[in-house]
Amino acid sequence: MKSFGSKPQGARLERIKASPRWAGERFRNVHPIIPGLRDPNASMPTLTEVLCGGERRMPQRPLPAVNPLEAWAKRPASGLRATWLGHSTVLLEIDGLRVLTDPVWGTRASPTRLAGPKRFQPVPVPLRAIPPLDLVVVSHDHYDHLDYPTLRELAKRDVPFVTSLGVGAHLEAWGVRPERITELDWWETHKLPNAALTVTAAPSQHFSGRGLHDRNLTLWSSLVIRSPRHAVFFSGDTGLTTEYQAIRERLGPFDLVMLEVGARHPAWGDMHLGPENALKALALLGGGAFLPVHWGTFSLAMHAWDEPAEVLLAQGPKAGAQLVMPRLGEPVEPAHAESVEPWWRGVDTVVAPAARGPEPAETTLAKAMPWPID
Repeated sequence: MKSFGSKPQGARLERIKASPRWAGERFRNVHPIIPGLRDPNASMPTLTEVLCGGERRMPQRPLPAVNPLEAWAKRPASGLRATWLGHSTVLLEIDGLRVLTDPVWGTRASPTRLAGPKRFQPVPVPLRAIPPLDLVVVSHDHYDHLDYPTLRELAKRDVPFVTSLGVGAHLEAWGVRPERITELDWWETHKLPNAALTVTAAPSQHFSGRGLHDRNLTLWSSLVIRSPRHAVFFSGDTGLTTEYQAIRERLGPFDLVMLEVGARHPAWGDMHLGPENALKALALLGGGAFLPVHWGTFSLAMHAWDEPAEVLLAQGPKAGAQLVMPRLGEPVEPAHAESVEPWWRGVDTVVAPAARGPEPAETTLAKAMPWPID
């Protein structure tokens, strides 16, 4: 299927092989993993559990959403505004330029529209209504971050893409012209032509792959987007890593920090942050207004859909975090962000607990998955 994308070849493959993160056949996480992130007693969930296990995986009703088109017609007073459009898709307006992160408008985080994790919350604005973009950034090639139908549509626009090493092979296969694709290794920086904007790829602790035979053939990255007046950190997908301290020292400070908080499980705790570790990552990065992403759209783990938000609301103030948690589609300026309103609580009659209890015992219903699916 075309949605699987394409493997890197030629000059693209040679760049990959020159990366310090390339281990001869695949990319690898090179930094020592913090002990205790993955529970050694927790089994990998089965495919059945990932797709059907757990309670309150989806909200009972659609989440409240805002149409941002009227707000987008006016420039932000502070020069920096973010609109969370669901999961890890955010429209950033930074000193007159528009940057879209990990755009996903597709109905499933899957290679097919017939099966796989299905979106339970629509994007609050159609892709065709998105205003002209100056840049699209893609952190890595997993289906909930690199979406085939969305990229096919964006390929029709004259917009540049910045992504991690190797991911450009997918973009080119889907119709994005090669001259519009820039691939970065960690700590490499791209300056947008004719604009005062840079994008720097930075470390993350994750993995890649879209099929059974392309595991870790492309790189995964966090991304720092910087203008002369503002800086934004976007985590992509990652586990907690002390490399965030190096990111702060080399690329900080940040006006806005976007960290993933959903799709966490004890068996893959080294590959996803979850809300508690996101607060630790925020501290390592030196703080900044914190917009949580990677939740509220797809059900990719067994925890309740609103658990990340409830944990952040309970623990964020204690950690000194400046939480920015707008409704879907609600443009927000970090410099003018107000206190958090728990808008998600009006959707379900039961509110997720603020802290986790003991994990349920694992059962074997099918062959265990070697990795999380995102």
